[in-house]
Amino acid sequence: MARLRKQLPAHLGAGELHCRGFTGPVDYEIQGDPATLRLGPLRLRGKLTATPEIAAEAFRAGEAELKLEGGGAFRLTMLGHSAGSEVAYFEMRV
Repeated sequence: MARLRKQLPAHLGAGELHCRGFTGPVDYEIQGDPATLRLGPLRLRGKLTATPEIAAEAFRAGEAELKLEGGGAFRLTMLGHSAGSEVAYFEMRV
């Protein structure tokens, strides 16, 4: 029997991305509640949406910082991006 995973709620918003070579606004979608993150190994996954050039630049940088609408700031590790796509995928931590 397949084990089902609990679906985390999606948190959508607009924030400011800061990475090597770019600082500016992006839209984001995070799977889970960022307010529940604490110091430690736990991470949340998400994606950011921007122009294809910005998404590619963020992915090439490898790491970034995202400031959310609510004022929280989180470190990002970029996981994936397809050439020409407006979306880059990340894991976030405190």
